[in-house]
Amino acid sequence: MYRLLSAVLCLVSLAAGGRMAFAVEDALQGVALVIGNSGYEHLPPLANPKDDARAVEDLLDDLGFETDLSSDRDARRLARDLEDFAEDAAHADVAILYYAGHGIEAGGENFMVPVDADLSALDAASERLVPTSQLIARLRQTVPVVIVLLDACRDNPFPPGAMVRVAPEAEPVAMAPEGLAPPPARGARRLAPAGGEPAPENLGIVLGFAAEPGAAALDGAPGEHSPYAAALLKHLSAGGYPFGDVMTMISEEVYLRTGGRQTPWMNTSLRRELRFGAADPANGEEAAIRGERRRLLLGISAIGQAERRQVEARAEKAGVPMDALFAMLQALGAEAVADPAQLDAVLRDQAERLKSMLAERRALAPSDPEIARLGGLAETALREGALKAAIAINGKAKARVEELHASVDRAEGEIATRRREFAAVYARSAETYALSFDHLHAAEDYGRAYDEVKRSDDDRAVDYLMAMAEALADHGYYKVDAGSLERAVEAYREALDNLPADDRSPRWAKARSGLAMALFTAGEHESGAATLESSASILRETLAELPADGPAEAELRLGSDLGLVLFTLGWRDDGTERLREAEAVLRTARAKAGEVENAELVARVTNRLGTALMYLGQRTGDRTRLLEAADLFRASLAITSREAAASDWASMQNNLAIALGALGEMETGNDKLAEAVAAYLEVLKLNTRDRTPLLWAESQNNVATALHRLAERESSTERYEEAEAALRLALQEITRERSPLKWAAVQENLGIVLRNIGERRSDRSVMEAAVAALRNSLTERTRDRVPGEWGNLQNNLGSALLSLAKAGGPERAYAEAEAAFEAALPQQSRDRAPLEWAKTQNNLGNLHYALASRGGSLAGFEKAAAHYRLSLLENTRDRMPLDWALAMHNLGQTLTEIGKLAPSLPALDEAAAALEASRAVYREAGQAQYETYFEALLAQIELAKLQIQVSEKIRALNAAE
Repeated sequence: MYRLLSAVLCLVSLAAGGRMAFAVEDALQGVALVIGNSGYEHLPPLANPKDDARAVEDLLDDLGFETDLSSDRDARRLARDLEDFAEDAAHADVAILYYAGHGIEAGGENFMVPVDADLSALDAASERLVPTSQLIARLRQTVPVVIVLLDACRDNPFPPGAMVRVAPEAEPVAMAPEGLAPPPARGARRLAPAGGEPAPENLGIVLGFAAEPGAAALDGAPGEHSPYAAALLKHLSAGGYPFGDVMTMISEEVYLRTGGRQTPWMNTSLRRELRFGAADPANGEEAAIRGERRRLLLGISAIGQAERRQVEARAEKAGVPMDALFAMLQALGAEAVADPAQLDAVLRDQAERLKSMLAERRALAPSDPEIARLGGLAETALREGALKAAIAINGKAKARVEELHASVDRAEGEIATRRREFAAVYARSAETYALSFDHLHAAEDYGRAYDEVKRSDDDRAVDYLMAMAEALADHGYYKVDAGSLERAVEAYREALDNLPADDRSPRWAKARSGLAMALFTAGEHESGAATLESSASILRETLAELPADGPAEAELRLGSDLGLVLFTLGWRDDGTERLREAEAVLRTARAKAGEVENAELVARVTNRLGTALMYLGQRTGDRTRLLEAADLFRASLAITSREAAASDWASMQNNLAIALGALGEMETGNDKLAEAVAAYLEVLKLNTRDRTPLLWAESQNNVATALHRLAERESSTERYEEAEAALRLALQEITRERSPLKWAAVQENLGIVLRNIGERRSDRSVMEAAVAALRNSLTERTRDRVPGEWGNLQNNLGSALLSLAKAGGPERAYAEAEAAFEAALPQQSRDRAPLEWAKTQNNLGNLHYALASRGGSLAGFEKAAAHYRLSLLENTRDRMPLDWALAMHNLGQTLTEIGKLAPSLPALDEAAAALEASRAVYREAGQAQYETYFEALLAQIELAKLQIQVSEKIRALNAAE
């Protein structure tokens, strides 16, 4: 006798085009067979399937299904149970089969394993094991809706490499190492039962596996349900949701409960919308938690694998549930997920916040029963990822606090305890707001918590005040809100004022660091440096006052932050003083790495030290610093997971590529430049355009830089053209509106590349485009904002204008080029930026050589030679061999012209020596394409010397006569 399902089971038909045609809310007949095999006679037993099956059977019974429970069945009895079930289901509307126990897959068939199976069963699998495909096919002939849930493959009970014969005479096939397999895809066809009776309308099938095909499912701890069974029990009865959504909830529930180690698989082909029962009642805290939990699970299903891996890694590292981190991402919004660098930083901060919050809640047990009840519910909501429900419950707890205020004054002995209790309620609410990225409300509640205890508990008052300051600083950082940053600075100062004057505890150091970093965040958005200087001063003073026996991590963290502030100041300057100071501070901080267990912090300070050294090496031409920087980047990469901290890894890899490129410029060979290109390409594998468009564009710019350096050493324009293409791709994402300074940097690089292409092609229009790109860059890279970069840009503009003038451009281009070079020099003084100064001196030599060549001016050539000699003072052969060779070539050509015009044999001899030295470097670099060119130059010198000698002999003969 079949029972009617007590809850309404709806089937909603979908018409062509996906529009809803009609809904049926009739009470339908449902049957279920629930199987649990635990007590295996010859194979490893399983602890939980019998209990799982019993619980699932109870659930289906409550839902109104006619259920049968089958436990520990051998092959004969299991086959009989399945046969009976198929017969009983013939007149039902919905049939559910749930199986928990051992299961295997071979040859595309999934087999349930009876409790009497042994190794010999594999030689006659169709008789000794139970294939699922035949049962499913039979059920589909008679039942409109078939649901099969296999909680099998908990581990493979047979030896590795075992072979299976479906029948004794069949060829053996390999058994999958673990897991089940999805059924093969087949075309749809209408099935008819035996006897010629008309087939019922087949509305589809739902197949659910506890784990992905080929993966093992977890059995769960003894006495507990398997993760899949627990998820079924929690969500299968979810009313008001389409069944496909219910299965998605179950899948994501298992994923969360197993920390990502198990993800169920499902395949639904329902042609009508299936729902179990009416929607859950919306009233009550537990209902709110349950509803938000289910919405969270559906939201998680849309999150990509890369973001999931980041959440998994951060949750595991901090020892916090993934649920709350996913809920935080959902509250933050999808746009933040697109930037992995921000996502990683956010996850790190929120995971630590959640860890601290959970620990504090365990430490404080409220005495008021209602607050205790609401506090427990709020923590449950938090662990379930139901942040909105947690906020609502905390709101009720706060209302309860307000009710209790009047009684506090009448109970003097309990005031302090109650005040702490009230403060804890506000703090819990604040923590939940912070996880939801509502930092402003979090700050407000921390402030209320502070108000509760400021007269009775000094320690907690300072903690809440610092938490309020941190929330305000976070709001200021994420929203670029100067007002919130000012309030954060005030709160940190007040917290420090409330500490004893001689306090030098870790809390004091944390408050000082928080104050400094709030100032740093504000200073980053200001054109002046006063706020950044204040930040640096506070960090310096804090480091100096740390106790000698204090925790090493505090010293390392403060030193790392001070190095960051100093590096930022140094980047804005056009000298090296701040960068050298940053180097010293970061070296001292990193010396503490051996005393610190926080690998992430060690990697961060190592990367920052490498960056400071790299920038110093680039400005001063110090190859030793660049080599050390590359080693430091490699060291930071060695302790940073590419999978768990992808954005940090990409940043470090990018820095390594920059260092390799700078080193490549200092060598005659191309190995390091090629290595730099390869390193940039690895970064591009992570920074894909669809996932991280801005980082992808920055990587395209960096690849172009490395290609440009290689192109300078080749005779063709192919590498230049590749660099141009990469830069134009970068500009599609790095727009002036989105990132003006980065846009200006790409425009400058484009101008440099176009100038070189124009010179090699002798194409004036390309040179004009180069000048335009460089002038575009100047609109954002102004002297006030970035003086050092502005000087480099003026030098590059001068070079482009000179190339344009020599190609027949407007006459004024010569004067404009000279003005640009002269403007660059004050920002590139020899003591501050020796290599950039040397480049500009070389380019001034080029300008005067070009002007002198037009009129045969001896004075002009002598002026050019003077600039080349100045360039060679810093562009030495040891430091920059190819730049030195180029300057020697330029000097040799100029001396040749001087020797001809003077005339001067010593000048020609020096010219020949310079050209020979230059040729030797190009030979070492393997650039044989210049051999005939140098031969021609040297031949000209020999001819000029011969002409001078002949002229002198003629003059001598004339004088003798």
